[in-house]
Amino acid sequence: MKFNILVVDDEKNIRMGLGKALELDGYTIFLAEDGNEAMKIMVKTDIDLVVTDLRMPKLSGEELLKKVSSAYPTVPVIILTGHGTVENAVNAMRDGAYDFLTKPLNLDRLSLLVKRALSSRELVLKHRELQAEVARLESKKESSNFIGKSVQMQKVFELISQVASTKASVLITGESGVGKEMVAEALHKQSNRKDNSLVKVHCAALTESLLESELFGHEKGAFTGAVTQRKGRFELSDKGSIFLDEIGEINQSIQIKILRVLQEREFERVGGMNTVKIDTRLITATNRDLKKEIADGNFREDLYYRLNVVNIHIPPLRERTDDIPLMASAFLKEFAEENGKSIEGIDNKAAMALYNYSWPGNVRELRNCMESAVVLSKGHFIMPEDLPPSVVEGSEDGYIKIKLGSNMAESEKAIIRSTLNYVNGNKSRAAEILGIGRKTLHRKIHDFGLEQEFLKSAQQESNDG
Repeated sequence: MKFNILVVDDEKNIRMGLGKALELDGYTIFLAEDGNEAMKIMVKTDIDLVVTDLRMPKLSGEELLKKVSSAYPTVPVIILTGHGTVENAVNAMRDGAYDFLTKPLNLDRLSLLVKRALSSRELVLKHRELQAEVARLESKKESSNFIGKSVQMQKVFELISQVASTKASVLITGESGVGKEMVAEALHKQSNRKDNSLVKVHCAALTESLLESELFGHEKGAFTGAVTQRKGRFELSDKGSIFLDEIGEINQSIQIKILRVLQEREFERVGGMNTVKIDTRLITATNRDLKKEIADGNFREDLYYRLNVVNIHIPPLRERTDDIPLMASAFLKEFAEENGKSIEGIDNKAAMALYNYSWPGNVRELRNCMESAVVLSKGHFIMPEDLPPSVVEGSEDGYIKIKLGSNMAESEKAIIRSTLNYVNGNKSRAAEILGIGRKTLHRKIHDFGLEQEFLKSAQQESNDG
């Protein structure tokens, strides 16, 4: 893989010697004798790293660092300095330099430092690309953190857009933690009821008597403690929408009342005689198999069909692994801002652990994982040690998980992505492991839409061959 490195030093012998040493490491080298010439090269060429002397005529290393940091914030700068100016070099690091080396130079130390700096740059660029994609998807879907680029989620988004403006009841199904409440919010926000309330009720959290009063309200004196009349959630959602989460948990007496609301758009408060009429859009969700509940006598079949006019199924996260990098990046941004931390990305091995883990708790578990990682992180990147041990151990490092029933294209994409993560994005090494040519690998990266995760273009690396 070819990287472009700019060496800046006013001493010709040092400049030429450094250039040749770095060329032997496989980099493309550009040379400049002062800061002004260096900036001209930066404007014309895609530079990945700058190695610059600290003291130079015309434009010093300190001034060059400020210009590069301002105009090209993702390009790392390594400072070269004599022993007498180490304090200045330390100050330069405070101004944004990646690191510094003292003269005479240890070329092995320089080589290692260059590799680390370039690896950090790629992680930063990858994170910024993901952040841009997150912002684009959030603006389209009008729902923060409800994002995804997988085929499965694109179908969900399309279905939401198609039915949001209708009056049809919607049943959202899927495992716990997949984001069913976010779907309900998106349905409401995209409907013509968005200026009115979306009222949410978590049915499993309430007892039978409390749930009835919560949904339908009660009259004064209806039961002990009912000292005033109280409107229920259905009444409060008039002209808006109501979301009943875990609808499979309610008993049949309340099921009958909900069925009447759906059929007649009316009900009576608990202990009341007056009929209350409403115009509300009903959205429900469950992680249960309601057909099985019907067969077991726990759920009314007639209510099921009234609720299930439109079904939106949210697949578990393990079946839409394409969404993991995007969602992890979105949560990283959210919690870094919330905790006042400057975190620039996710280390490749940590990203591989996130990708290979099965996420039994789905999106909710991923969100909690990223919050924990941000809080525990001590540097500018999320490292494997920042992740919960269960995620790292459960990812089975060195193995690739492919869902049974996946087609060849899906399987090939998973293998290529995991291999690239395993070798820290080194496409030459990945091609060697996979037993294919580099050009073939570049083409497949493009075909599978993986460029945003592995940013160096096929054209750039092909120059190495």
